[in-house]
Amino acid sequence: MRVLIAPDKFAGTLTAVEAAAAIEEGWRRRDPEAVVLVAPMADGGPGFIDVLSAVVDGRLLAVTVRGPLGAETPAAVLVAGETAYIETAQACGLHLVEPADRRPEDATTYGVGQLIAAAVDAGAKRIILGLGGSGTNDAGAGLLAALGATSQGGSLDAGAKGLAELTEVDLEPARTRLAGVEFVAASDVENPMLGLRGATNIFGSQKGITDDRKPAVDGYLTKFAELAGRKTADQKGAGAAGGLGYALLLLGAERVSGIDLVAALTGLEAKAGQVDLVLTGEGAFDFQSRDGKVISGVAKVANDAMRPCVVLAGKVQIGAREMRTMGVESAYSLVDAVGEERAFADPHGSLAAVAERVARTWAR
Repeated sequence: MRVLIAPDKFAGTLTAVEAAAAIEEGWRRRDPEAVVLVAPMADGGPGFIDVLSAVVDGRLLAVTVRGPLGAETPAAVLVAGETAYIETAQACGLHLVEPADRRPEDATTYGVGQLIAAAVDAGAKRIILGLGGSGTNDAGAGLLAALGATSQGGSLDAGAKGLAELTEVDLEPARTRLAGVEFVAASDVENPMLGLRGATNIFGSQKGITDDRKPAVDGYLTKFAELAGRKTADQKGAGAAGGLGYALLLLGAERVSGIDLVAALTGLEAKAGQVDLVLTGEGAFDFQSRDGKVISGVAKVANDAMRPCVVLAGKVQIGAREMRTMGVESAYSLVDAVGEERAFADPHGSLAAVAERVARTWAR
């Protein structure tokens, strides 16, 4: 039996690399002679650098940056020749702030700008940024401030609230500093930055923005966009990572699918053609897994290669019909198999146990 294991992270419990190792361990208990190919995945959010550092021939540059609420935060830039890879969540991720301490209207992307500056100082002429998992909603204003952009009235580096009193924004110092540098924004969403489908209204709740504050916060971002470039705010991907996509688009970035980029770099298509079965997974297999996420991307590659795709997830919250529409043959839930308490207490062991059960059905 030849198997390709290509999971996303199991948020809060296992990285994609750890999840792949657990699945392989469980599969081999049942099928020790299997030929197993491993390709941990990411869609641009947390785990982006972890996954790419295993397949990109480069070096990790350690950098200390300002976190979303100002605390010094360790991060890394993957440098490969004149190309650099940045995981923006390392500087502005939701996971960097304890739930009780989250102040989404004050959170800034300044640290992401510091990562870009470090990449440029290291000689990068092409910078690929993975967007996702952010705890910020400042339209990337902090990023621009870190790179030299200036303002009058409000502040570019005080989170969304700092944008409320802006009267003038000058992006030219940042653009001048980055002249000759190509940017690629890799994200899992295509939302614009403003309005009902924008960053605040669609993704604000998961960052701690309450419904009663959303109109005001969207207004702050609208004020910024009116001064920096309203048309750009309507482009696909501008709403990624709390509007971080918008700031990158202002700098001339090309927006691409995060999972498609990672799949290409890891050689996923070629690997899928060499196996009999593709296994993928993530923490929650639900309706958000459909567009631009790892499971949908891996399932598409598996289907193009005419190979069955099976999902292992912490929870399965999607029906068989929707599953098949995505190209997934079957899905297995850790919570259903071993119970919620064990699934969280021993995620590696639980995932390995479910993978062993999957092998009983699918190994030949």
